[in-house]
Amino acid sequence: MINEEKFDYLIVGAGFAGATLAQCLASGLNKKILLIDKRPHIGGNAYDCFDEAGILIHKYGPHIFHTNCERIFNYLSRFTKWRPYEHKVLAYVDNKLVPIPINLTTLNQLYNLKMTSEDAEAFLESKAQPIEKIKTSADVVISKVGIDLYEKFFRGYTRKQWGLDPSKLDKTVTARVPTRTTNDDRYFNDSFQYMPLDGYTKLFENMLNHPNITIRLNINFKDIQSKIAYKKLVYTGPIDEYFNYCYGKLPYRSLNFVHKTMDMQTYQPVAVVNYPAENVEYTRITEYKYLTGQAHPKTSLTWEFPSAIGDPYYPIPRPENHELYKKYEALGNSTPNTIFIGRLGSYRYYNMDQVVGQALAAYNKILAEEKGISSIPELNAG
Repeated sequence: MINEEKFDYLIVGAGFAGATLAQCLASGLNKKILLIDKRPHIGGNAYDCFDEAGILIHKYGPHIFHTNCERIFNYLSRFTKWRPYEHKVLAYVDNKLVPIPINLTTLNQLYNLKMTSEDAEAFLESKAQPIEKIKTSADVVISKVGIDLYEKFFRGYTRKQWGLDPSKLDKTVTARVPTRTTNDDRYFNDSFQYMPLDGYTKLFENMLNHPNITIRLNINFKDIQSKIAYKKLVYTGPIDEYFNYCYGKLPYRSLNFVHKTMDMQTYQPVAVVNYPAENVEYTRITEYKYLTGQAHPKTSLTWEFPSAIGDPYYPIPRPENHELYKKYEALGNSTPNTIFIGRLGSYRYYNMDQVVGQALAAYNKILAEEKGISSIPELNAG
Protein backbone atom coordinates (compact mmCIF):
# COMPACT_ATOMS: atom_id res chain seq x y z
CA MET A 1 0.00 0.00 0.00
CA ILE A 2 1.34 3.42 -0.92
CA ASN A 3 0.26 4.95 2.39
CA GLU A 4 2.67 2.56 4.13
CA GLU A 5 5.62 3.55 1.94
CA LYS A 6 7.96 6.50 2.30
CA PHE A 7 8.89 8.58 -0.73
CA ASP A 8 11.55 11.18 -1.35
CA TYR A 9 9.25 13.09 -3.71
CA LEU A 10 5.53 13.25 -4.28
CA ILE A 11 4.99 14.59 -7.80
CA VAL A 12 1.52 15.82 -8.67
CA GLY A 13 0.72 15.61 -12.38
CA ALA A 14 2.01 13.09 -14.93
CA GLY A 15 2.43 15.46 -17.87
CA PHE A 16 5.76 16.59 -19.30
CA ALA A 17 6.79 18.59 -16.23
CA GLY A 18 6.04 15.90 -13.68
CA ALA A 19 7.25 12.99 -15.79
CA THR A 20 10.55 14.67 -16.68
CA LEU A 21 11.34 15.47 -13.06
CA ALA A 22 10.26 11.99 -11.97
CA GLN A 23 12.61 10.37 -14.48
CA CYS A 24 15.52 12.67 -13.65
CA LEU A 25 15.21 12.29 -9.89
CA ALA A 26 14.69 8.53 -10.02
CA SER A 27 17.56 7.76 -12.40
CA GLY A 28 19.93 10.62 -11.67
CA LEU A 29 19.68 10.86 -7.91
CA ASN A 30 18.19 7.46 -7.02
CA LYS A 31 15.19 9.14 -5.40
CA LYS A 32 12.03 7.21 -4.62
CA ILE A 33 9.12 8.87 -6.42
CA LEU A 34 5.36 8.71 -6.12
CA LEU A 35 3.80 10.21 -9.26
CA ILE A 36 0.06 10.83 -9.12
CA ASP A 37 -2.52 12.24 -11.52
CA LYS A 38 -6.23 12.87 -11.15
CA ARG A 39 -6.81 11.63 -14.68
CA PRO A 40 -6.90 7.89 -15.53
CA HIS A 41 -3.76 8.12 -17.67
CA ILE A 42 -0.22 9.47 -17.83
CA GLY A 43 0.90 12.05 -20.39
CA GLY A 44 -1.19 15.04 -19.34
CA ASN A 45 -2.65 16.94 -22.26
CA ALA A 46 -0.20 15.21 -24.63
CA TYR A 47 -1.90 11.84 -24.01
CA ASP A 48 -2.76 9.93 -27.17
CA CYS A 49 -4.70 6.71 -27.66
CA PHE A 50 -6.34 4.55 -30.30
CA ASP A 51 -10.02 5.33 -30.83
CA GLU A 52 -12.73 2.78 -31.59
CA ALA A 53 -11.73 2.75 -35.27
CA GLY A 54 -8.10 1.94 -34.36
CA ILE A 55 -6.79 5.39 -35.28
CA LEU A 56 -4.26 7.08 -33.01
CA ILE A 57 -5.71 10.40 -31.83
CA HIS A 58 -4.71 13.11 -29.38
CA LYS A 59 -7.49 13.22 -26.79
CA TYR A 60 -6.84 16.86 -25.88
CA GLY A 61 -6.18 18.31 -29.31
CA PRO A 62 -3.07 18.29 -31.52
CA HIS A 63 0.36 18.28 -29.91
CA ILE A 64 3.19 18.96 -32.35
CA PHE A 65 6.72 18.62 -31.03
CA HIS A 66 9.14 21.32 -32.18
CA THR A 67 12.19 22.88 -30.59
CA ASN A 68 15.40 24.73 -31.32
CA CYS A 69 17.09 23.17 -28.30
CA GLU A 70 19.23 20.17 -29.19
CA ARG A 71 19.69 19.34 -25.51
CA ILE A 72 15.93 18.92 -25.00
CA PHE A 73 15.56 16.95 -28.22
CA ASN A 74 18.41 14.62 -27.23
CA TYR A 75 16.92 14.10 -23.78
CA LEU A 76 13.53 13.05 -25.16
CA SER A 77 15.21 10.93 -27.84
CA ARG A 78 16.21 8.54 -25.06
CA PHE A 79 12.55 7.55 -24.75
CA THR A 80 11.27 7.54 -28.32
CA LYS A 81 12.17 7.17 -31.94
CA TRP A 82 10.93 10.03 -34.09
CA ARG A 83 8.94 10.58 -37.26
CA PRO A 84 10.02 13.71 -39.16
CA TYR A 85 7.02 16.00 -39.51
CA GLU A 86 6.69 19.62 -40.59
CA HIS A 87 3.35 21.03 -39.54
CA LYS A 88 1.15 22.74 -42.16
CA VAL A 89 -1.97 24.74 -41.32
CA LEU A 90 -4.57 26.29 -43.59
CA ALA A 91 -7.17 28.90 -42.70
CA TYR A 92 -10.64 29.11 -44.20
CA VAL A 93 -10.87 32.76 -45.21
CA ASP A 94 -13.07 34.37 -47.88
CA ASN A 95 -14.24 30.89 -48.97
CA LYS A 96 -10.65 29.84 -49.64
CA LEU A 97 -8.17 27.60 -47.86
CA VAL A 98 -4.97 29.63 -47.55
CA PRO A 99 -1.72 29.08 -45.60
CA ILE A 100 -1.37 30.36 -42.06
CA PRO A 101 0.99 31.92 -40.93
CA ILE A 102 0.39 34.46 -43.68
CA ASN A 103 2.92 34.02 -46.47
CA LEU A 104 3.38 34.96 -50.13
CA THR A 105 0.95 32.27 -51.27
CA THR A 106 -1.67 33.52 -48.80
CA LEU A 107 -1.46 37.07 -50.10
CA ASN A 108 -1.53 36.10 -53.77
CA GLN A 109 -4.50 33.77 -53.33
CA LEU A 110 -6.52 36.19 -51.20
CA TYR A 111 -6.02 39.23 -53.40
CA ASN A 112 -5.69 37.47 -56.80
CA LEU A 113 -2.19 38.83 -57.31
CA LYS A 114 1.10 37.48 -58.64
CA MET A 115 3.52 39.19 -56.29
CA THR A 116 7.15 38.33 -55.72
CA SER A 117 8.67 38.31 -52.24
CA GLU A 118 9.83 41.88 -52.78
CA ASP A 119 6.36 42.90 -53.92
CA ALA A 120 4.86 41.27 -50.84
CA GLU A 121 7.17 43.18 -48.52
CA ALA A 122 6.10 46.45 -50.12
CA PHE A 123 2.46 45.35 -50.05
CA LEU A 124 2.54 44.62 -46.32
CA GLU A 125 4.40 47.85 -45.61
CA SER A 126 1.65 49.76 -47.41
CA LYS A 127 -1.02 48.03 -45.30
CA ALA A 128 0.77 48.23 -41.94
CA GLN A 129 -0.38 50.95 -39.57
CA PRO A 130 2.39 52.40 -37.39
CA ILE A 131 1.67 52.15 -33.68
CA GLU A 132 3.97 54.07 -31.40
CA LYS A 133 3.89 51.65 -28.47
CA ILE A 134 2.97 48.00 -29.01
CA LYS A 135 0.94 46.88 -25.99
CA THR A 136 -1.77 44.47 -27.15
CA SER A 137 -2.24 41.56 -29.54
CA ALA A 138 -4.20 43.84 -31.86
CA ASP A 139 -1.27 46.30 -31.93
CA VAL A 140 1.16 43.53 -32.94
CA VAL A 141 -0.86 42.42 -35.95
CA ILE A 142 -2.13 45.77 -37.18
CA SER A 143 1.37 47.25 -37.03
CA LYS A 144 2.66 44.40 -39.22
CA VAL A 145 -0.13 43.68 -41.73
CA GLY A 146 -2.88 46.26 -41.32
CA ILE A 147 -6.58 46.12 -40.56
CA ASP A 148 -7.86 43.89 -43.39
CA LEU A 149 -5.61 40.90 -42.67
CA TYR A 150 -6.08 41.45 -38.94
CA GLU A 151 -9.85 41.19 -39.41
CA LYS A 152 -9.63 38.17 -41.72
CA PHE A 153 -7.21 36.03 -39.71
CA PHE A 154 -6.82 37.22 -36.15
CA ARG A 155 -9.69 39.15 -34.62
CA GLY A 156 -12.41 36.52 -34.83
CA TYR A 157 -10.13 33.61 -34.02
CA THR A 158 -8.69 35.38 -30.99
CA ARG A 159 -12.12 36.44 -29.72
CA LYS A 160 -13.29 32.83 -29.90
CA GLN A 161 -10.12 31.33 -28.45
CA TRP A 162 -9.69 33.73 -25.55
CA GLY A 163 -13.18 35.16 -25.05
CA LEU A 164 -11.65 38.62 -25.35
CA ASP A 165 -10.92 41.06 -28.15
CA PRO A 166 -7.22 41.13 -29.16
CA SER A 167 -7.11 44.73 -27.96
CA LYS A 168 -7.63 43.37 -24.43
CA LEU A 169 -4.87 40.74 -24.57
CA ASP A 170 -1.13 40.93 -24.04
CA LYS A 171 1.00 41.29 -27.15
CA THR A 172 2.53 37.84 -26.61
CA VAL A 173 -0.61 36.10 -27.90
CA THR A 174 -0.20 37.07 -31.55
CA ALA A 175 3.56 37.71 -31.42
CA ARG A 176 3.93 33.90 -31.56
CA VAL A 177 2.64 33.80 -35.16
CA PRO A 178 5.06 35.12 -37.81
CA THR A 179 4.29 36.78 -41.14
CA ARG A 180 6.33 35.70 -44.16
CA THR A 181 6.90 37.10 -47.64
CA THR A 182 8.20 33.78 -49.00
CA ASN A 183 6.29 30.60 -49.91
CA ASP A 184 7.46 28.85 -46.73
CA ASP A 185 4.21 27.26 -45.52
CA ARG A 186 5.56 25.51 -42.41
CA TYR A 187 3.81 26.53 -39.24
CA PHE A 188 7.06 26.36 -37.26
CA ASN A 189 10.64 27.33 -38.14
CA ASP A 190 12.32 25.26 -35.43
CA SER A 191 15.44 23.18 -36.09
CA PHE A 192 13.85 20.00 -34.71
CA GLN A 193 10.35 19.15 -35.92
CA TYR A 194 9.24 15.60 -35.21
CA MET A 195 6.46 13.43 -33.84
CA PRO A 196 7.15 10.51 -31.48
CA LEU A 197 7.07 7.46 -33.75
CA ASP A 198 4.87 5.34 -31.48
CA GLY A 199 2.97 8.23 -29.94
CA TYR A 200 3.30 10.39 -26.84
CA THR A 201 1.85 7.86 -24.42
CA LYS A 202 4.52 5.33 -25.36
CA LEU A 203 7.17 8.04 -24.86
CA PHE A 204 5.82 8.66 -21.34
CA GLU A 205 5.68 4.94 -20.59
CA ASN A 206 9.35 4.60 -21.53
CA MET A 207 10.28 7.70 -19.53
CA LEU A 208 8.56 6.45 -16.39
CA ASN A 209 9.67 2.82 -16.63
CA HIS A 210 11.96 2.88 -13.60
CA PRO A 211 11.88 0.84 -10.36
CA ASN A 212 12.10 4.02 -8.27
CA ILE A 213 8.88 5.44 -9.77
CA THR A 214 5.45 4.45 -8.43
CA ILE A 215 2.50 5.70 -10.48
CA ARG A 216 -1.02 6.10 -9.14
CA LEU A 217 -3.85 7.45 -11.30
CA ASN A 218 -7.38 8.67 -10.60
CA ILE A 219 -6.04 10.26 -7.40
CA ASN A 220 -6.62 13.84 -6.28
CA PHE A 221 -3.76 15.49 -4.42
CA LYS A 222 -6.01 16.92 -1.72
CA ASP A 223 -7.28 13.42 -0.93
CA ILE A 224 -3.84 11.89 -0.55
CA GLN A 225 -1.43 14.54 0.73
CA SER A 226 -2.00 13.84 4.43
CA LYS A 227 -1.87 10.07 3.96
CA ILE A 228 1.50 9.83 2.21
CA ALA A 229 4.94 10.09 3.78
CA TYR A 230 7.16 12.18 1.51
CA LYS A 231 10.02 14.62 1.96
CA LYS A 232 9.45 17.04 -0.92
CA LEU A 233 6.63 17.98 -3.26
CA VAL A 234 6.60 18.83 -6.96
CA TYR A 235 3.26 20.38 -7.89
CA THR A 236 2.31 20.81 -11.56
CA GLY A 237 -1.36 21.60 -10.99
CA PRO A 238 -2.88 25.09 -10.78
CA ILE A 239 -0.94 27.07 -8.20
CA ASP A 240 -4.05 28.97 -7.09
CA GLU A 241 -5.85 25.69 -6.41
CA TYR A 242 -2.98 24.54 -4.18
CA PHE A 243 -3.45 27.64 -2.04
CA ASN A 244 -7.25 27.23 -2.00
CA TYR A 245 -7.75 30.32 -4.19
CA CYS A 246 -6.88 32.55 -1.26
CA TYR A 247 -6.32 35.54 -3.57
CA GLY A 248 -9.04 34.54 -6.02
CA LYS A 249 -9.02 32.27 -9.08
CA LEU A 250 -6.49 32.72 -11.85
CA PRO A 251 -8.42 32.99 -15.15
CA TYR A 252 -8.03 30.25 -17.76
CA ARG A 253 -9.55 29.35 -21.09
CA SER A 254 -10.72 25.81 -21.62
CA LEU A 255 -11.61 23.68 -24.64
CA ASN A 256 -14.33 21.23 -25.55
CA PHE A 257 -13.37 18.52 -28.03
CA VAL A 258 -15.67 16.73 -30.45
CA HIS A 259 -14.02 13.62 -31.90
CA LYS A 260 -15.39 12.08 -35.09
CA THR A 261 -14.38 9.25 -37.43
CA MET A 262 -15.15 9.55 -41.15
CA ASP A 263 -15.46 6.67 -43.60
CA MET A 264 -12.93 8.17 -46.04
CA GLN A 265 -9.17 8.28 -46.50
CA THR A 266 -8.81 11.99 -45.72
CA TYR A 267 -11.19 14.83 -44.89
CA GLN A 268 -9.01 17.91 -45.37
CA PRO A 269 -5.74 18.63 -47.23
CA VAL A 270 -3.55 19.24 -44.14
CA ALA A 271 -3.46 18.24 -40.49
CA VAL A 272 -5.11 21.41 -39.19
CA VAL A 273 -7.56 23.87 -40.72
CA ASN A 274 -8.33 27.05 -38.78
CA TYR A 275 -11.71 28.78 -38.93
CA PRO A 276 -11.17 32.43 -37.93
CA ALA A 277 -14.72 33.67 -38.65
CA GLU A 278 -16.74 34.44 -35.55
CA ASN A 279 -19.92 32.94 -37.04
CA VAL A 280 -18.27 29.49 -36.86
CA GLU A 281 -18.28 28.24 -33.27
CA TYR A 282 -15.15 26.07 -33.47
CA THR A 283 -11.63 27.36 -34.02
CA ARG A 284 -10.01 24.46 -35.84
CA ILE A 285 -10.31 20.90 -37.10
CA THR A 286 -7.43 18.44 -36.70
CA GLU A 287 -6.95 15.29 -38.79
CA TYR A 288 -4.53 12.99 -37.01
CA LYS A 289 -3.28 10.70 -39.78
CA TYR A 290 -1.20 13.59 -41.09
CA LEU A 291 0.54 13.85 -37.72
CA THR A 292 1.10 10.16 -37.11
CA GLY A 293 1.61 8.85 -40.65
CA GLN A 294 -0.80 6.02 -39.87
CA ALA A 295 -2.30 4.14 -42.85
CA HIS A 296 -6.01 3.45 -42.34
CA PRO A 297 -9.07 3.34 -44.63
CA LYS A 298 -10.90 5.73 -42.28
CA THR A 299 -9.85 9.02 -40.73
CA SER A 300 -10.43 10.57 -37.29
CA LEU A 301 -10.71 14.27 -36.54
CA THR A 302 -11.26 16.67 -33.67
CA TRP A 303 -13.30 19.86 -33.64
CA GLU A 304 -12.21 22.37 -30.97
CA PHE A 305 -14.68 24.66 -29.21
CA PRO A 306 -13.15 27.20 -26.80
CA SER A 307 -14.95 27.61 -23.49
CA ALA A 308 -14.85 29.71 -20.35
CA ILE A 309 -15.45 26.64 -18.17
CA GLY A 310 -13.77 23.25 -17.95
CA ASP A 311 -10.22 22.01 -17.43
CA PRO A 312 -7.65 24.84 -17.39
CA TYR A 313 -5.69 24.84 -20.66
CA TYR A 314 -4.55 28.38 -21.42
CA PRO A 315 -3.53 31.02 -18.86
CA ILE A 316 -5.10 34.28 -20.07
CA PRO A 317 -2.25 36.76 -20.69
CA ARG A 318 -3.37 40.07 -19.25
CA PRO A 319 -1.40 42.34 -16.89
CA GLU A 320 -3.92 42.02 -14.06
CA ASN A 321 -3.77 38.21 -14.26
CA HIS A 322 0.02 38.29 -14.13
CA GLU A 323 -0.12 40.49 -11.05
CA LEU A 324 -2.48 38.03 -9.38
CA TYR A 325 -0.15 35.16 -10.24
CA LYS A 326 2.81 37.03 -8.71
CA LYS A 327 1.00 36.90 -5.35
CA TYR A 328 0.67 33.13 -5.63
CA GLU A 329 4.26 32.85 -6.83
CA ALA A 330 5.43 34.64 -3.68
CA LEU A 331 3.46 32.16 -1.57
CA GLY A 332 4.98 29.29 -3.53
CA ASN A 333 8.51 30.60 -3.05
CA SER A 334 7.96 30.74 0.70
CA THR A 335 6.55 27.21 0.91
CA PRO A 336 9.37 24.90 2.04
CA ASN A 337 10.28 21.71 0.16
CA THR A 338 7.79 22.48 -2.62
CA ILE A 339 8.38 23.18 -6.32
CA PHE A 340 5.68 24.66 -8.56
CA ILE A 341 6.33 23.93 -12.21
CA GLY A 342 4.69 23.55 -15.63
CA ARG A 343 2.02 25.60 -17.36
CA LEU A 344 -0.38 25.52 -14.45
CA GLY A 345 2.20 25.78 -11.71
CA SER A 346 3.83 28.75 -13.45
CA TYR A 347 0.70 30.27 -15.03
CA ARG A 348 2.46 30.60 -18.38
CA TYR A 349 1.70 29.43 -21.89
CA TYR A 350 4.61 27.04 -22.43
CA ASN A 351 5.20 24.80 -25.42
CA MET A 352 6.05 21.17 -24.64
CA ASP A 353 9.78 21.67 -25.13
CA GLN A 354 9.72 24.68 -22.80
CA VAL A 355 8.05 22.59 -20.09
CA VAL A 356 10.73 19.90 -20.48
CA GLY A 357 13.41 22.58 -20.35
CA GLN A 358 11.91 24.06 -17.19
CA ALA A 359 11.83 20.62 -15.56
CA LEU A 360 15.44 19.88 -16.53
CA ALA A 361 16.49 23.23 -15.08
CA ALA A 362 14.64 22.42 -11.86
CA TYR A 363 16.43 19.07 -11.67
CA ASN A 364 19.82 20.70 -12.23
CA LYS A 365 19.08 23.07 -9.36
CA ILE A 366 18.15 20.16 -7.10
CA LEU A 367 21.29 18.31 -8.18
CA ALA A 368 23.45 21.33 -7.40
CA GLU A 369 21.87 21.65 -3.95
CA GLU A 370 22.45 17.96 -3.25
CA LYS A 371 26.10 18.33 -4.21
CA GLY A 372 26.45 21.58 -2.28
CA ILE A 373 27.58 23.69 -5.22
CA SER A 374 26.17 26.85 -6.77
CA SER A 375 25.06 25.45 -10.15
CA ILE A 376 25.43 22.60 -12.62
CA PRO A 377 24.97 23.83 -16.19
CA GLU A 378 22.81 21.94 -18.70
CA LEU A 379 22.75 18.42 -17.34
CA ASN A 380 20.15 15.99 -18.65
CA ALA A 381 19.95 13.59 -15.70
CA GLY A 382 21.29 10.08 -15.47
